Amino acid sequence: MPIALEFFVHYAYVIIFLWVLMEQIGVPVPSIPVLLTAGTLTATHRIHHWPVLLVTVAACMLSDTAWFYLGRRYGNSVLRLLCRLSLEASTCVSKTENYFSRRGASTLLLAKFVPGLSTVAPPIAGQVGTPYMRFFAWDLAGSIIWAEAFILAGRFFGDIAQRSERFFSWLGHFAFFIFVLMVLGFLAYRLWKQRTFLTQVREMRIEPEELKTMLDDAERNGNTPPFIVDLRHPLDYLPDPRVLPGALRIGPNEVREHNEIIPRDRDVILYCTCPSEETSAKLAMQLHKLGIYRVRPLRGGFDGWKKAGYPLVDYTSDTPIAGAVVQKILPASAASSTHSA
Repeated sequence: MPIALEFFVHYAYVIIFLWVLMEQIGVPVPSIPVLLTAGTLTATHRIHHWPVLLVTVAACMLSDTAWFYLGRRYGNSVLRLLCRLSLEASTCVSKTENYFSRRGASTLLLAKFVPGLSTVAPPIAGQVGTPYMRFFAWDLAGSIIWAEAFILAGRFFGDIAQRSERFFSWLGHFAFFIFVLMVLGFLAYRLWKQRTFLTQVREMRIEPEELKTMLDDAERNGNTPPFIVDLRHPLDYLPDPRVLPGALRIGPNEVREHNEIIPRDRDVILYCTCPSEETSAKLAMQLHKLGIYRVRPLRGGFDGWKKAGYPLVDYTSDTPIAGAVVQKILPASAASSTHSA
């Protein structure tokens, strides 16, 4: 038996426990290849099904319980941290909250099969006040179903492979390389999904002409204008310190750390001066993960707007902070609430 495979067999339960624990904590290392490999090896009886299941479920429950209590104590701060760790750009906190609002704690039963949802479900369960014993029961059932699905899938493959002695021997010699390829394949797939989403965001760019029309319509009809964010670096202000009408200077880090200042009920327009609106597109992707869907980078950014000859205005504050931004947002929000009432 190759050394790498022998090492895995010898320390299988420790490796499985630590690997699954890391993924459930939030480190982007896929556990499915490990569980499939372990399941395949149970066919050789060098490692055994029930200990594999036990250490897998133990790792899940340990990490999920920790996230549950962290979510109960720290709420959105924990969720923002997990969003930064996640490679699943298409899965956001608000979607998970919708799952809980519709299905309650039963969401945990299949949560581990949904990329992204698996990571943020435990802290959201804590945040929404789910009793721990109810959380424990549903999460335990979900962890067992998830682990068994891939362990048994691996065992099924192992039983088939054993019918051909030549194929099984070949599989043993190249098991380590197959495992590495599976891990890299899962990582590549997740990165590809993230890149695809970024491309989609760029395709959603708003043209300067369209934004100008939206601003004119809002002024003419008294509607709420789009929320415009100037993401330029302070050094980019030196050539021209002006901003688009109604724009707020908010740095990308401030937007991420204080995303509650970004409205969810109207269009959010981001602009910068970087090539291909890269900063705006990346930030739009991050805001999408936090449940802010109506985000559109401005095509051409500040330079594109200026080149089109559209109006620019002096900024009212040179050092905007989150508090100042909130003060600017609150009147509009209050007015909207009063109108709704």
